[in-house]
Amino acid sequence: MLKYFYTALLTLCLSLPLSAQAESFEQLQAQAEQGDADAQYNLGVLYANGQGVKQDSHQAAQWYQKAANQENSDAQYNLALLYANGRGVKQDYQQAMQWYQKAAEQGNFRAQYNLGWIYENGKGVQQDYRQASQWYQKAANNGHTDAQFNLALLYANGQGVKQDYHQAAQWYQKAANNGDAGAQNNLGVMYTEGTGVKQNVQLAKSWFGKACDNGDQLGCDNYRKLNKQGD
Repeated sequence: MLKYFYTALLTLCLSLPLSAQAESFEQLQAQAEQGDADAQYNLGVLYANGQGVKQDSHQAAQWYQKAANQENSDAQYNLALLYANGRGVKQDYQQAMQWYQKAAEQGNFRAQYNLGWIYENGKGVQQDYRQASQWYQKAANNGHTDAQFNLALLYANGQGVKQDYHQAAQWYQKAANNGDAGAQNNLGVMYTEGTGVKQNVQLAKSWFGKACDNGDQLGCDNYRKLNKQGD
């Protein structure tokens, strides 16, 4: 099963003490109006979350837009999310894609992941596994666990890339090491069957156990099956 599309907005890139939030808002607004991109982005975050000001997605979108126009990648990502979800702006997948693309090209790994997910699932664009694999690869190289998991799936299924169980196992390993329960279970399956890795039932059982401990029911079921086979 594919990992989910990210819908959570990024938060402040500069922390604001609660005791100084009201005063900081006025200072932040002044800086934003003077064209400071970080201030514009942070002001957008405050409006989006209703921190120190009444929640207003429309205002959030306007400030994200200003910061995004100045190449602030976090603002570009958040603006893309607003367009994708129709929050504060009219829903527009094409605009969302454009801003994801801009953020992704600047190395924003969340945008890279979301682009991969969009291309893999054909949401607002023609389904394109090759594009999906390329964006997942970028995000995975940046340490994004869900991208590592989804990239492993593409390698396992030969979608957008040449089927390569060894590569699949390597990316499952990275995601599993980051605590991803689904990857831990899938890696256990590969060790059970000797697919892409040398068969090792003890390692399989270990990964199934980790997956189970992390709440993956398949991991629990597979762990019990291996235990029964060993009885």
